[in-house]
Amino acid sequence: MKKITPNPPTSLFEVAQNIDPETLLIQASETLASLNAITTDLAFELEGENRQKLLGSQQLIVLGELLIERVLVVLHPTTDTSPSLR
Repeated sequence: MKKITPNPPTSLFEVAQNIDPETLLIQASETLASLNAITTDLAFELEGENRQKLLGSQQLIVLGELLIERVLVVLHPTTDTSPSLR
């Protein structure tokens, strides 16, 4: 008997194997930037402890962005890179 449906994927989400590291880092940076904007906007709709927790999360997002940007500068330095980032 022939199988009508294909085998399901091994995982629900998967990153393509042929994507270069720079592109992956750029996508990660853009994802964190979007998350930063969302959490910042939401934090100012909240008050008290919940706002403080969300602002703390937002700071962690910014730290992640800084780490990714640093790796990108190390991988591909440019002449306009700020000396403070080197």
